Amino acid sequence: MSPSGVYLNISAGPTVPVPLPNLAVEAMESIEVTHQDQGRSGFQINMSIGRSGPADIVDYYLLRQPVLKPFNRIIISVVFNAIPRVLMDGVITHQQISHGNEPGVSRAIITGEDISVMMDMEEKDVEYPAQDETVIANRIISSYGEYRLVPVVIPPPMIDIPVPTERIPVQQGTDLQYLTEIAERHGYVFYIIPGPVPGQNVAYWGPPVRAGLPQKALSVNMGPNTNVSDIEFTYDMLQPSLYSGSIQDRTSNRAIQVETVGGTRIPLSRRPALQGGQPDVRRRRFRRGGLNASQAYGQAQGLTDDSTDKTVTASGELDATVYKEILQPRGLVGLRGVGGTYDGTYYVQKVTHNIRKREYKQRFTLNREGTGALTPLVIP
Repeated sequence: MSPSGVYLNISAGPTVPVPLPNLAVEAMESIEVTHQDQGRSGFQINMSIGRSGPADIVDYYLLRQPVLKPFNRIIISVVFNAIPRVLMDGVITHQQISHGNEPGVSRAIITGEDISVMMDMEEKDVEYPAQDETVIANRIISSYGEYRLVPVVIPPPMIDIPVPTERIPVQQGTDLQYLTEIAERHGYVFYIIPGPVPGQNVAYWGPPVRAGLPQKALSVNMGPNTNVSDIEFTYDMLQPSLYSGSIQDRTSNRAIQVETVGGTRIPLSRRPALQGGQPDVRRRRFRRGGLNASQAYGQAQGLTDDSTDKTVTASGELDATVYKEILQPRGLVGLRGVGGTYDGTYYVQKVTHNIRKREYKQRFTLNREGTGALTPLVIP
């Protein structure tokens, strides 16, 4: 199923996932797994479902397998460079069947999403008296113990513990919707990271990870060191925005002016799009109510930070067997060989794994707040 040196493992089942039967594995033609830091991550498995014997007269073999039914849990992992990696711990949500009269053309497409889909199944009305967003995030994540979620919750710069006599935070919607909503107030993200061992997951609620050691560099037009087959860039100066407005301070009942002057993310570029005093930048109004001064400043800054993240976007493809590593999303990576404007360190926002027989490719999306590398050389 996998290219040389890459070994694929798939387990599925209604409660505890178990390895798929050999016939099911042999029927797989392609697997696609997508990870991103906004919205749910997902997977799609394309399988051949031709009839192979008398037992298939009543129904196809694959469709008789209870492990591939919707809402079963599924774990997809690979062994790459002798290191096991969990690519997906999710739930089957769709089953699509395409029939044909010719041999070998009937297909089953198994589609699903990561464990966070189970946090999006029930709309709730819940009050959280005297609990700030950090406490709320930990509380919601901890309620999903059956999926072995390990919460990693980063407190926002401005924490305002609500006084019950003044206000009570109220959730109206699913747990996933509310976690995403309170994250976006601060320019944060929420996502599930599968692993590091099968059956365990990390639930991350915090800012995009723009610190730490970059992954192995992506190299373009560098002869034998080239590991990226194609890449393109977009520089969108309409993305970064400054926010300003007047709010009624909930505590003092006085009107206060809120204004941002730049981004506060850890810089990845030498020339960020937002620089102090520049006149040619999009300016937006901050129009949120029911806040005190610290909340208003924190949320306005979160909006500005979020707007700068996708100023420069790079999209491309690599062959994992040439790259000799698996590019991981939601972290940093170095890029070299594309010139001084776009060389440097990027945040990996999205990665799609495409696995076929003797083929393992990855599509990726990188972004940062401006142009130019911070260092003269990119670490290979």
